[in-house]
Amino acid sequence: MILIILAYLGGVLTIASPCILPVLPFVFARSDQSFVRSGLPLLAGMALTFSLVATLAAVGGGWVASANQYGRWLALALMALFSVTLLMPHLADRVMQPLVSAGNRMNDRLSSGNKQAPIGVSLLLGVATGLLWAPCAGPILGLLLTGAALQGASIGTTLLLLAYAAGAATSLTLALLIGGKVFSMMKRSLGAGEWIRRGIGGAMLVGVVAIAFGLDTGVLAQISTASTGGIEQKLLDRFTPSDNHGAAPALAQTSAAGATPQTVADISPMLTDDGPMPSLDGAVQWLNSPPLTAAQLRGKVVVVDFWTYSCINCLRALPYVKAWAAKYHDQGLVVIGVHAPEFAFERDINNVTRQANKLGVTYPIAIDNNYRIWRAFNNQYWPAHYFIDAKGEIRYEHFGEGEYAQSEQVIQQLLREAGARNVTTAISQVQGQGVEQAAGGLQDVSPETYLGYMRAENFASGQAVNDAPADYSLPGTLSLNDWGLGGRWTVGPESVTLNGDGGHIVYRFHGRDLHLVLGPTKDGKPVRFHVTLDGKAPAGAHGTDVSPEGDGAVTEQRLYQLIRQQNSTGEHTFDIEFLDAGVSAYAFTFG
Repeated sequence: MILIILAYLGGVLTIASPCILPVLPFVFARSDQSFVRSGLPLLAGMALTFSLVATLAAVGGGWVASANQYGRWLALALMALFSVTLLMPHLADRVMQPLVSAGNRMNDRLSSGNKQAPIGVSLLLGVATGLLWAPCAGPILGLLLTGAALQGASIGTTLLLLAYAAGAATSLTLALLIGGKVFSMMKRSLGAGEWIRRGIGGAMLVGVVAIAFGLDTGVLAQISTASTGGIEQKLLDRFTPSDNHGAAPALAQTSAAGATPQTVADISPMLTDDGPMPSLDGAVQWLNSPPLTAAQLRGKVVVVDFWTYSCINCLRALPYVKAWAAKYHDQGLVVIGVHAPEFAFERDINNVTRQANKLGVTYPIAIDNNYRIWRAFNNQYWPAHYFIDAKGEIRYEHFGEGEYAQSEQVIQQLLREAGARNVTTAISQVQGQGVEQAAGGLQDVSPETYLGYMRAENFASGQAVNDAPADYSLPGTLSLNDWGLGGRWTVGPESVTLNGDGGHIVYRFHGRDLHLVLGPTKDGKPVRFHVTLDGKAPAGAHGTDVSPEGDGAVTEQRLYQLIRQQNSTGEHTFDIEFLDAGVSAYAFTFG
């Protein structure tokens, strides 16, 4: 609501700009004519111009920005340009000169000799007015449109554009009704209006810098989503007995082995009516499918899976979701993966597309970079599964790993209710491979540990220096779940970045598996690393991304499996040495 109000005020204030003054005498000249026959069509024509240009720019800009990573930088460059035009009005004149020339030519042709212009002519004069308005409207509209390009055209963008147009129309209506009095008032307020424009331009430049460096993502992730480590712990407290604390991995392993199926009669009482399926309109892009709506999905049983590709819990649940999508597709099941990013790099659609292909995800994926769908479902967890019946009602929810047999029986029951025939009662026997393999079933596994200062805990290399390169020394001893750095690192809000060769990260952990979310250099160059477990090469305990000798390379931004032990009892010390500078490390996860 605040943004809509600001957009409206921006439209109102546009009339107080120097480049609007040449337009006002032309408007005042029609103040003595019928408002219905002259003023109203003129306003409609101006609104038509705004709507046409804005629609083309928002849709086209959104396509460019979502096409690839370069589109995002192009949109940022445009936003910076429009910000500068707010600071420097003479630059706005040059940028918008083609539109001004077109408007002048149209105005001269239509207004000459038309003292009492017909409605159609007044409408075309409004189009000309819209073009003449461009030198000042352009920068402010441009900020809205490039924002739409970065975030995706949506209903919210449309409302902002309508609010801006309404503000401009309001000030123009006052000019028509009051006439020259407004003109003199505009001259007196010219200085204040210009400083307001410059202030907006400066603020937008700061915003461009924040977006370019990913600061907006860090804040959004911190506010809009919760720490998965804390979420999973709360999940365990809610869905497992108090004397079986931390048993979710064991539950997942039991389901993978094929728990004894419950009967349909056992499932039915669990199905509730939690209200209609929320809108899916918030997606900035869809993969593997054209955009889907709740209305289109009526008559289908739907499973909505909230996930993100570097989340180990999501990856371990993924084999079951893929199995359901394939097994029940022909009987009316639609699986939708809503990809809600946790880290900045997961907002890169190219990254999501590449990882989804590697993981074999062929069902529709809604890219929820702005957490619009996340908030519509009032979701809080990765992974989260929502089961919707053929009437569009949410009938069952499950959060976290495990209970896959029960979830599949819910699908079977909802398909029967929808009229599907010959729905099997057999439960899928799924065996995940690599990072998708079920957790080892240990108690008291080390918790998910973030390395960026926004959520870091148990750092054992002294006081961290935020957002600046600093030298760190490896701790002499590590307690369980402590970690440390060695070498020159920059500790950022969601990751640590190595500034020189030969940097180390160490961790004292308990678990079968150890994973680390990593990214290569900013320009995509691979970073070589060497891993040791308790001071030795991992040998048979190496993960899928490491050789038995402990060697590997960071080639893309994702989760890397570094340790998978056969005998996972006791505590172990993990050490990874990066042989090249530029690597970024985000979070440890275990299993």
